[in-house]
Amino acid sequence: MASRSRLLALTFAGAVVVATAGCAPQDEKPTPNVTAAPSCAKDSLPTRTPGKLTIATDQPAYEPWFAKDKPDSGEGFESAVAYAVAEKLGYARGDVTWTRVKFDTAIAPGPKDFDFDINQFSITDERKQAVDFSAPYYLVRQTVIALKSSKIAGRKSLAELRDARLGAQVGTTSYQAITDVIKPTAKPQVYNSNDDAKKALQNGQLDGLVVDLPTAFYITGAEITDATIVGQVPQVGTPEAFGLLLDKNSPLTSCVSGAVGQLAAAGTLKELEQKWLAQVAGAAELR
Repeated sequence: MASRSRLLALTFAGAVVVATAGCAPQDEKPTPNVTAAPSCAKDSLPTRTPGKLTIATDQPAYEPWFAKDKPDSGEGFESAVAYAVAEKLGYARGDVTWTRVKFDTAIAPGPKDFDFDINQFSITDERKQAVDFSAPYYLVRQTVIALKSSKIAGRKSLAELRDARLGAQVGTTSYQAITDVIKPTAKPQVYNSNDDAKKALQNGQLDGLVVDLPTAFYITGAEITDATIVGQVPQVGTPEAFGLLLDKNSPLTSCVSGAVGQLAAAGTLKELEQKWLAQVAGAAELR
């Protein structure tokens, strides 16, 4: 799983209505009091295991989204969001079961062995042909990072990145940001995981790696200390948002989406963002 000089304004209340349509105006406001429909009562939900909620994510699960690759800890932004959604649906912590599913497997067509997956899935029209998404729980920007010794360190514009060797994880909007926005002359490299991509960066096989902004701050601050954030890639069209992923036409989609909407309207998502992603600020924007 694009730069700017200030923290991305995560206007969840405005973004909730974008959830499934993906094209509503940013300034649209949700209904003030979001309530779950009676059919969303825990006893009525057709989860994979009656009385339990099965949540999936990738392995490894990266910081700052999950702490120490332990999704069940409740620590890290996405782990906390998952448990908050579960609680809104009536599931206690002990009712939640975690399973591991690779990113590209989750977005592929076909039946799922989970109730919902949380793994920095950007909501796109293409993906919605194969899977369902909840209302967005986070608005995101894509970011270029590089070793401090890289030729692109310190560059300020997209034009200055056209000669760069760039890479990203397979199937991600990070890769799409390279092909659709940066448009380097060299074919971008694709990797099965961010771990593989980070190794390529450290080994000098890449000039720069594209990841989402919180991941960029974590990589440069805690994992590759001789790396730096070059800048954020501009948004194109509808602001990019992360949503919970469900099976196509899942009977749970409306209830899960409603739970996310309630958390947004109550300010809970903003509170969790401030707790777990507070470091996301100060990255310049590439123009």
